Amino acid sequence: MKRLKNLRLEKGYTQIKMQMLTGIDQSDYSKLETGKRYYTFEQLKKIALALDTSMDYLAGLTDEKKPYPRKTVIGKENRKQ
Repeated sequence: MKRLKNLRLEKGYTQIKMQMLTGIDQSDYSKLETGKRYYTFEQLKKIALALDTSMDYLAGLTDEKKPYPRKTVIGKENRKQ
């Protein structure tokens, strides 16, 4: 959980800013940082995007902060009907 707080502080973000970026209520976010609550998959994804890191880094599976290359979304495929 230290990684989450450290990354947030490195970016200069407050917990309120994280609420605005992720949609996670500030009190819930605070509990994530202190370990009183666990991430859901969707929360982890939103936080990783907001902090420009990988979900693996936040989960402690890697020490590399840099996120993986992101997929580009081109739009819906043209489909024959």
